[in-house]
Amino acid sequence: MPRPAPTFTPPTWRLTRWLTAVGEDVPQEIRGALLASLFGTIPIFLGGVVNTIMIAGIIAWLKPEPVYTYWLIFETALALLRAYVLWASLKAARTGRRTLTDAYIILALAWAGSVGYGVFITFMHGDWLPATLAGVSCGAMAGGICFRNYGAPRLVCAMILLTLGPMCLGAMFSPEPSTLIAFIQVPFYFVAMGLAAVKLNKILVSTMLAERANELRAKQDPLTGLANRTGILDAVDALCRADAPQAHNAALLYMDLDGFKTINDAHGHTAGDRLLTIIAHRIQDSLRPEDLAARIGGDEFVVLARDMDQMTARALADRVIRNVTAPVTLPGIPEDICIGLSIGIAMVDGEHPDTDALFDTADQALYRAKRAGGGRTEMQAALRTA
Repeated sequence: MPRPAPTFTPPTWRLTRWLTAVGEDVPQEIRGALLASLFGTIPIFLGGVVNTIMIAGIIAWLKPEPVYTYWLIFETALALLRAYVLWASLKAARTGRRTLTDAYIILALAWAGSVGYGVFITFMHGDWLPATLAGVSCGAMAGGICFRNYGAPRLVCAMILLTLGPMCLGAMFSPEPSTLIAFIQVPFYFVAMGLAAVKLNKILVSTMLAERANELRAKQDPLTGLANRTGILDAVDALCRADAPQAHNAALLYMDLDGFKTINDAHGHTAGDRLLTIIAHRIQDSLRPEDLAARIGGDEFVVLARDMDQMTARALADRVIRNVTAPVTLPGIPEDICIGLSIGIAMVDGEHPDTDALFDTADQALYRAKRAGGGRTEMQAALRTA
């Protein structure tokens, strides 16, 4: 059984919300995917942690002065804390619990500031070898920041500013004149990396929107706008895989129009398609917002309704039949069209039911309704497989 995708808690602090904002027009599921990307790319995360500790350690070894030793200690403690928050968040996301998103983002800013601080103190001391090591490492970390946090361009810009900004300050006041080149280069580098992060984010969001649209089209019936066979099967499969036992208290309504072929043959396929569209709208209007309706082919429809017992499922079926069988007026046809509807219901009662068995049970109930003359509802016994 495939595991559900990890879900990360959106940030709640004003600062962290602003840093991870991607626009009001971005759908919620895409925002969730962008947020999850901040917790991904573990190799880049580990590479950044190991690199900064290693550079701080080498510099502290070359220059055993308190300022460098304290930087190494802070870097090590911060790395351990960031690793723990990342591990705890990944574990919580897999089990649907609250993740430490706000702390994770703030610690990322702290790490970026620490990298920048290391460059600043080496520049201010005028030690060309430590300054070179810290400066090259800082530039490399800025690239990693951009490609690891592309889901939040504002966070990228803030982290790069905290990483590279101290280099500019250190270059201005360093006793080594050659470091002034960094004062000229760094602003251009910051702007270039910031623009790259924004552009990469826009490309990513556009790609995700296109994939989302393609997925919706793949699961939607083009004539009626309802779900198609793939869409309803995916929904039933998700129901069957759900871990919560209460999620399985559901009803599958298998529907078939009575006499549609006669109407289609008498008035043509265009009129038949219009009738199917009207019937689909009537079925949808009969349902609750959380119910899913699908057209699985021809004049066959299926509804998946959660939190249903036999009584409420039969009441739903009666409401659908009442609405669908009301006379229909079509352009170019003088007389109203009356169509019948038969429904077979399969109740789900038990953990992890089988999708095929559920559809077969509903189909058998529908067959009984059709054989009894149509225009009615038949219900099979609850499907228990727990």
